[in-house]
Amino acid sequence: MILLAGLLLLHCCSSLTAGDNTGLETCMRCSQGLHCKTKAGSLLPRPCENPSEDLNTSTVFHNVSLSTVMKCARRQKCSLQLGIKAILQLTDSIHGVSICTTTAGMMSRCKTLSFTRASRERMSGLQVEIESNCTEVSPNQPVQVTVKTIPSYCGITWTGSYITPGCSHEDFRRNVPECITGRLSYEVKPDRKELSVNVSDMLHDHNYHLRLCHKDFICSGTGAYTLIKKEQPIKSATFPYSRPLPCLCIEGWSAVMDAPRVQVCPFKDRIEELWFGITFDPLEEALLWEPACPITAVAALCQKRDDGVCVDLPQSSQNVTREKIIFSKVDPHDQLCVKFTAGSESWTKCPFAGGRIQAWQLVATGREGREEVKIVSQISATFSVGLCVRSEGSPACQTAETHSMQVVKQKAVDLNLKGGLCNSCLQVKRLDVKYAATVTHCLKQCNESSPLSSDLTWVFVLAGVCLLGVICVTLALHVLLTVYRRRKQKRTGACACEKQIGPASSCVVSVLQTQPVVHGGVFIPDSPQCGNNEKANLLSKE
Repeated sequence: MILLAGLLLLHCCSSLTAGDNTGLETCMRCSQGLHCKTKAGSLLPRPCENPSEDLNTSTVFHNVSLSTVMKCARRQKCSLQLGIKAILQLTDSIHGVSICTTTAGMMSRCKTLSFTRASRERMSGLQVEIESNCTEVSPNQPVQVTVKTIPSYCGITWTGSYITPGCSHEDFRRNVPECITGRLSYEVKPDRKELSVNVSDMLHDHNYHLRLCHKDFICSGTGAYTLIKKEQPIKSATFPYSRPLPCLCIEGWSAVMDAPRVQVCPFKDRIEELWFGITFDPLEEALLWEPACPITAVAALCQKRDDGVCVDLPQSSQNVTREKIIFSKVDPHDQLCVKFTAGSESWTKCPFAGGRIQAWQLVATGREGREEVKIVSQISATFSVGLCVRSEGSPACQTAETHSMQVVKQKAVDLNLKGGLCNSCLQVKRLDVKYAATVTHCLKQCNESSPLSSDLTWVFVLAGVCLLGVICVTLALHVLLTVYRRRKQKRTGACACEKQIGPASSCVVSVLQTQPVVHGGVFIPDSPQCGNNEKANLLSKE
């Protein structure tokens, strides 16, 4: 039975050998002057022989190199062959070489090259070159190569490994069917959110698949797909898109089994499009974000200051790859933001901006020259409250003292600000969460008057007193003038209305004196002298 199996195996081997002889003369050759014959190697290698002392691998094989050779019948009809070159130190005991190649999942394939006795004797002791291009390989394929002598001497073997180039090689992409993917060009129409795609250099006599996909480990289709027929004169298609994501790509491949695919990504530089879609769960108080494309970045919470700088919150950084990011126990406040950093660039997104979602707020009112600040909260929470003093020319606020307080839902709590100075601020932070912004409110009305306001008060008081004095003096002068005028009218009226009892000469008005008389420093005005002339004369005589 064993003998029968052996005979069948020998018959099979002889058939394979006869079939593989075609083309061997053209794919294997020796250096000039050395006559050699090629044939397929036996599947049952003979046992090795012990070499002479002067034979070893380093003295027999020199400069063995492996390469890839492209052989073409016509355009887009090329194949890849493994090229093997070796320089051999020829001796009388070496009758030829055996070259075997092994690829993953395939049996070893061997070819032999034997030298004629006459040429071997003539070139013994010289270095000869042998070359083989007989093994067909595929792009990006690992190959194991073994070169032995004929006869096979134990321990005299050269072994090497090689990986053929991939389809990224430009010549392969144009001529090797396994690498022909077609060429894609596109035009972006942002106003209509459309991609216009053109296909060229596709595999002859085959249809072509075209689609939009999101690139990750594989390119997952978005649903936008079309089949371009080989008969179409214009090979193009138009796809709508929703967002210009950096991982949104156009993918194309020939309609053949295991065809290679080509991808172009029109928006690969639009990294900023990834930082959208931040959501907040009010029940869990969690901030959630999931990247629409895989990316290496860092996400951290930060508090945005009035100058636009966002200061990172401690221990809030998370690495971003492709998984969902969750920030647990977050206080929703318009100053709380998320900072994304990829490489040397950073982007800040504030999901609570505009106060759309806010759990609490500070309400300030002015009353009787002092400012009242209250906490109004939509939930029951614990807060830290403290007064701080802001240094001149510095945005930092040094907190002197803090205390905590419990605030009940929908119940305003007044913050006692007695003793607050004009340069003091109020700092409030929620304590019952993991991440919260510290809100700073600086006082606009002071509980204590400043020196400048005191000086202005005294100025106004003195001005009021002076004005009151002027008014009083004016009133007194007015009263005195009024009394004087009344007395003068009385005297004038008594003189003019007195009845004449005697002759007309009893009431005489002096007309001789026309100028006022100054005598003894006493001014005596011109006046009618009636019934009191003696007193007037007496005054003039003095």
